[in-house]
Amino acid sequence: MTTKETVNLMNDMGNKGFERLNTLGELNLRTWENLVTRQMDTVSFAMEQGIRQVKLATESKGYTDYMKGQVELAKETSERAMEEAKASLKVAGEVQEDYRAWMRKGMSDLSADLRKGAAPAA
Repeated sequence: MTTKETVNLMNDMGNKGFERLNTLGELNLRTWENLVTRQMDTVSFAMEQGIRQVKLATESKGYTDYMKGQVELAKETSERAMEEAKASLKVAGEVQEDYRAWMRKGMSDLSADLRKGAAPAA
């Protein structure tokens, strides 16, 4: 392999490495946006439940009415928490697979580039 070929190969590998880093950045950004959106939805739900709690405390006709409302709020909150936990596990699995696919592709591309560079020397 000539010096020019080696330099071209190194340039090509460097450019591909930069592209890989860009795709990683895009993957990180998508993941972050997804997680932030989920967090905001959860915070919004918590705020709504807080408002409902205050309304319940001020509008209940008596202790029994208040306790029934509390039980209903607790039930809704726990169901939502379970839904969120399941959804979060699903998202984590998807994100894990996205990163795994990114890593596999990067290693495969790098391996191919290294074989390309080593082939003439053999």
